[in-house]
Amino acid sequence: MDAFYASVEQRDDPALRGRPVAVAWRGARSVVCAASYEARVFGVRSAMPALRAERLCPQLVFVPPDFARYKAVSRQIRAIFAQHTDLIEPLSLDEAYLDVTVTKSGLASATATAEAIRAAIRAQTQLTASAGVAPNKFLAKIASDFRKPDGLFVIRPHQVQAFLTPLPVARLPGVGKVMEAKLAILGVATVGELRALALAELEQRFGRWGRRLHELARGIDEHPVLSERPTLQVSAEDTFEHDLTLAELEPHIRRLADKAWAGHQREAASEGRARVARTVVLKLKTADFHTLTRSLTPPQRPQSASELADIACALRERVERPADSRYRLVGVGLSGFVARDSYRAQSDLFDTAAG
Repeated sequence: MDAFYASVEQRDDPALRGRPVAVAWRGARSVVCAASYEARVFGVRSAMPALRAERLCPQLVFVPPDFARYKAVSRQIRAIFAQHTDLIEPLSLDEAYLDVTVTKSGLASATATAEAIRAAIRAQTQLTASAGVAPNKFLAKIASDFRKPDGLFVIRPHQVQAFLTPLPVARLPGVGKVMEAKLAILGVATVGELRALALAELEQRFGRWGRRLHELARGIDEHPVLSERPTLQVSAEDTFEHDLTLAELEPHIRRLADKAWAGHQREAASEGRARVARTVVLKLKTADFHTLTRSLTPPQRPQSASELADIACALRERVERPADSRYRLVGVGLSGFVARDSYRAQSDLFDTAAG
């Protein structure tokens, strides 16, 4: 979807149309959830501090987010997808992969299917969507950004190599600023230059990730569209009005542990209690916006919100920073999901061995 949250707000409030809109709470601690295309002209982007966004665009209109409304529209869009295929892998409320190798609608091609979906979204929601059509997921993802907003871009199998060759390596999934800098040392700035490096050299320098880079440079991605994506983490986090020290975080950690535990229980109930989490995660963001995470997988998984909070509080001892360091955000999460039966069998084994 194109600038999804902001577009929903502009659709529902005609006074916002054509104006630079940021979906965000106004204030020193807020960040932008979404920016309209009128705001993006000024450099306003999602995840940007709201104060910086306002400095870039003094006429910016702030609209508080309404996630219940966005979820309702997202359900409408998913229903349109489901008319064409059951192989839908949602990435967020406004983005998904679809495998249309075989379609329910019987349309002649993936391109025709994408056009039909975009037309239905426009007709039923008065919103626009952009689509990328390609032989695999990572290429389709890149293609979906090429003609935004309200665009369609197709990469046919015989076009893959030519399409990738001039792209900056930063367009490849997983290549962030750190990896981009490492590749630049090797004289690699484009995908074509990356493709010229031998697999042995990439593996020697980057291990298993080197093989993945070798594949991506050639347009290879064998990951299927997964219509049932298992939960990887359940968490809750909060940004403070004023930065706090580690010693001041305990009440906030305990409050967030209650929320995370409730989310874990809901997740377990939705899956028929088939999977449980074993690992506790503490997330911190420093006053200068560095993100830190600390995690622990205890011998026995947490059995209550209180146990989760105790472990998360103890993880502060692993934060190797000066005691007077201050933090703007804290989060508590549960990850490392395993099958409940498998976990029970392992616990029984250890209990027997200990006896």
